[in-house]
Amino acid sequence: MQPGRVAAQAVSAQAVSATGTITGRVVEAVTEAPVAGASIRVVGQEGAVQSDAAGRFTLRGVRVGIATIEVRRLGFAPVQRGDIAVSPAKPAEVTVALRAIDVQLEAVTVRPEAFPAQMPASTPVSTQRYDAEEVRRQPGAQEDVLRAISIAPGVGVTSAARNDIIVRGGAPFENLFVVDNIEVPNINHFGSQGSTGGPISLINIRFVESASLSAGGFGARLGDRTSSATTITLREGNRERVAGELNVAATQVGAVLEGPLGNKGSFIANVRQSYLDLLFKAIGLSFLPRYTDATVKATWRPNQRDAFSLLTIGARGTISFDNTTDSNRVNNSQVLAPAQDQYFSGLTWKRLIRRGVVTTTLGRTYTRYVTAQRDSLLVPILESRSGEGENSLRTDVTVLASRRLEVETGTIFKYASQLRYDATLAGFTRRDAAGAAQPLRVDTSFTALRNGSYVQATWQTTPRLRLSGGVRGDWYPFLGNAVRVAPRLSGNWQVNEATTLSVSGGRYWQAPSYIWLVGDAGNAARLKPFRADQLVAGITRLVGSELKVQLEVYGKRYGDYPARRFRPQAVLSPGGFDDATTDIPFGLEPLQSTGTGTAYGVELFLQKKLGASPFYGQVSASVNRTQFAGVNGVRTRGAFDTPVLANAVLGWRPNAKWEVATRVRTSSGLPYTPWVETGAAAGTLDFSRYNSQRVPLFFAADLRIDRRFLLANRQFIAFFDAQNVTNRANSTAPVWNPRLRRAEPSENIGLLPSIGLNFEF
Repeated sequence: MQPGRVAAQAVSAQAVSATGTITGRVVEAVTEAPVAGASIRVVGQEGAVQSDAAGRFTLRGVRVGIATIEVRRLGFAPVQRGDIAVSPAKPAEVTVALRAIDVQLEAVTVRPEAFPAQMPASTPVSTQRYDAEEVRRQPGAQEDVLRAISIAPGVGVTSAARNDIIVRGGAPFENLFVVDNIEVPNINHFGSQGSTGGPISLINIRFVESASLSAGGFGARLGDRTSSATTITLREGNRERVAGELNVAATQVGAVLEGPLGNKGSFIANVRQSYLDLLFKAIGLSFLPRYTDATVKATWRPNQRDAFSLLTIGARGTISFDNTTDSNRVNNSQVLAPAQDQYFSGLTWKRLIRRGVVTTTLGRTYTRYVTAQRDSLLVPILESRSGEGENSLRTDVTVLASRRLEVETGTIFKYASQLRYDATLAGFTRRDAAGAAQPLRVDTSFTALRNGSYVQATWQTTPRLRLSGGVRGDWYPFLGNAVRVAPRLSGNWQVNEATTLSVSGGRYWQAPSYIWLVGDAGNAARLKPFRADQLVAGITRLVGSELKVQLEVYGKRYGDYPARRFRPQAVLSPGGFDDATTDIPFGLEPLQSTGTGTAYGVELFLQKKLGASPFYGQVSASVNRTQFAGVNGVRTRGAFDTPVLANAVLGWRPNAKWEVATRVRTSSGLPYTPWVETGAAAGTLDFSRYNSQRVPLFFAADLRIDRRFLLANRQFIAFFDAQNVTNRANSTAPVWNPRLRRAEPSENIGLLPSIGLNFEF
């Protein structure tokens, strides 16, 4: 036999015999108490283990690849947890939540965890949950968690190059992001001040255990946002042995290290460094972004009742310019450069009590912004230095009062101890309604306190009917001691084992962003919390154990929305600022709380989980309309009115080595305001025709191919990820050419291929 053939057979034999380990915990879904004596097995493989008194289990000898585990315990609904990536290099750490049911003699249908027969009471309607592997492998997402979940129904983005998520017509600043129980103002590098968007998430995809996005109807626990709530749970490090990863992705290179801390804890840490500046320079761009971030999470469980976790994420982002040529200086004069240093950190203590759990988190968020834009002669157009630091203390209590009654209550205090703003804005970029220049110079600092408290009860009135009601109160001392009350109600009726009807309604309040308060001397007195009243109704049908079909209708009505006094046709709806000369940035203008708006639509969602079939995917489509009225009271298209949104993902995993997936995205073009092209006002937006035009239809197809290799009992993963494989020239709103003094078409980047490598050791 030839030596080459012998070597090939040896590698093949190693691939067949390679095994890994799955470790984790089994907990009760409501109280988070450990579940002892649960039986855990890998579907399609022999053998099973039981969870110990702490709920922990270890499955060894699991074939490398993607595994599904089945968990059973008398008195609980059994579940399957799929999409677990098993590697020979490091253990896979998972947490499985079981929900108590009445003990029955008849068999209970086993469903994947994503589609349980009985959803947790705290799960709102309009919520989609994605596990780590579903997030990681999303085609075209470039391993960015926000881009991965943006394919949920009713969700759009402002640009293919940004993470400004638009949920059911709401502006990006209406979205709430919670990372390990810490409410984070913005989780993006180069984020838009006063909003939540940015081009790149600072959450490392390899830390994500799960991510869920609620597009509306969420309960009283979450508040101070009027559109959506995204909850990202970061995984714990494995407790078996020290392990790590080295990875190179489309925009950065990074390293991850994890392992045990004694015999009762674990840690996981990473650092990433971008090479965007090298890529931008190679393709001839004259502005060069660069970022670095680091994440550390440590967990300690000293006993079965207490758990402590510490999370810290820090990031730095800078943009430099090549101004060596006249052409570069002209191009750079249309770029607003946000340099940022930011971090958020939280210490969480979970304490199990009788039939419940108390969770307390002490958090801190801070961002320092240094933003500048200069004209072609390098004269400042905008200069802004500011810092926003906020401390938070949150306590939530969940009690299972009886098998049918669950009660949640809690409170969160936030104290913004560092709010410092030093900004200068040229008058020609800040004109009033009559066209007169109104330059801005502000240098101020202040503090702000706020509180939100809630109580919510969920009653399983019958085996098929579940009702939930709650109320949230928010107190805003920095807004004239404003107090706002928000009732929430929902109901779920399980028509049969496969079909569920749901309805949810409530009021949602949100405070103005801090920077809006300094945009004019009168803003602090004129601005107040704005509201959205929401109503959502839907039907969900489970087809087998792997397919979910969901249809929802929704309506939102806005009031007290921030309206623009210099732009009486418009409300404030920033979606990311790239150029301060096109419009007034960051809400640095006179505002008043008199805007109104409506949004309504219908959404269809189909999701096929990876299971017995090697295919997976999802399809979402929505038809919706959004309108707002500003100071003049005239209703116009909302800035993010997108009548049609549709996304589809189809993936195929034929074996443990290969995976191929494609994603297709299409949507109606966003509205835009055309330019004034003649006269003294040429080069300014014509707000008399506010949002009167619409960019062409957006369409993009993405492709991702993954290949796994085993090298000396280590795993090496290579992937090819291509955005916009059809190289379609998707148009954005026209841009103003200051040289030719005319509006010109603008297009997103065409085909964007990238190669990623990941080595696990």
